[in-house]
Amino acid sequence: MAASKVSAKIELQFGDKAYTEDQIVSMAKKAYGGKDIKSLDIYVKPEENKAYYVVNGETTGSVEL
Repeated sequence: MAASKVSAKIELQFGDKAYTEDQIVSMAKKAYGGKDIKSLDIYVKPEENKAYYVVNGETTGSVEL
C-alpha cells in the first residue's frame, strides 16, 4: 500500500518577519537571474537575515531577508 501524499506548508518566522518557502525560493531565483535552473538548494540563516542558495550544484549567492 502506497503512502498518501501529505500537503505541507513551511513558514519561517523570526523577529517581526515571516517568509513562506515559496517566497524564499522566488527571491533566490530572482537574485540568480539565470534561466537554466535544474536544482536549487537554499540554506536559511535567520541570525544573519540571509538565505544562501546553490544553483545546479555550482553557482552560489545570497538574498537578504
